[in-house]
Amino acid sequence: MKSQRNMNANGEEDTREIEKKIKKELGGIKTLPFILANEMSERFATVGFQGNMITYLTQVLNLPLVKASNTLTNFNGTAGFTPLIGALLADAFAGRFSTIIVGSIIYELGLVSIILSAVLPGFRPPPCPTQVDCKEATTLQLWVLYSSLLLTSLGLGGIRPCVVTFAADQLGMTKKETESRTWNFFNWYYFCLEMASLFALTFVVYVQDNVGWGWGLGIPTIAMALSVIVFVIGSPYYKKYKPQGSPLIRLAQVIVAAVRKRNAIAPADSGLLYENKELDDAISFNGRLLHTNHFK
Repeated sequence: MKSQRNMNANGEEDTREIEKKIKKELGGIKTLPFILANEMSERFATVGFQGNMITYLTQVLNLPLVKASNTLTNFNGTAGFTPLIGALLADAFAGRFSTIIVGSIIYELGLVSIILSAVLPGFRPPPCPTQVDCKEATTLQLWVLYSSLLLTSLGLGGIRPCVVTFAADQLGMTKKETESRTWNFFNWYYFCLEMASLFALTFVVYVQDNVGWGWGLGIPTIAMALSVIVFVIGSPYYKKYKPQGSPLIRLAQVIVAAVRKRNAIAPADSGLLYENKELDDAISFNGRLLHTNHFK
């Protein structure tokens, strides 16, 4: 029995060593081209889609300026709230990689929907070059627009909160690891984003104003599709951590436990306090916090 237990223990240790070795081989600088290319394409598509949207709403869908402004305000507000939901889902259930993929696909569906409204005559009002007594978009045409904007907002909620943390997973962001690098990831990250935004605000807006909205929205749609493809190609090289639970849920659990045990007397020996090593291993990458009688 003892020999069998020893064999099982040795087998588990070997498995852990193999898993650690595989994790060391994954990630690293080789994943950066895929992540940065994905993020540049996504930012190019997002800025190219949103940058001139007020013109599309007023000159193509013939919406009054106030109504068009309210539509964009609601869209931006929704797009600013959905990353909170996306972050919670990524941490608690889906993981960052899956959340980015699903968010990108949903965003792509939103772009495809809005390009249909720009290309197909049935999804937009008749052209009105004079901008006088123009026929406003019908209820059905507006619902197509709202559905497209909602899909893009939901898609952004899956992309924005996960990309930077996913890149940090690949590189390692502990103090020792960041000090050993002679370059800064975030410098390159934001440089790439701003270059993509600059190109979108010049090239894509020019195409929308001078060539047509079909190509003007089609280019961001193609860029977003390419970003998904590039990101998936890099999949074999990524470190993919399992969901570790939402920090908000853990915070709520701590508050509830503290309230329920507010009258309990703590033992003098801190070793008698409840601790769960398996739970700690899943959420503590840089070591466990030691018990202390003081606040930190």
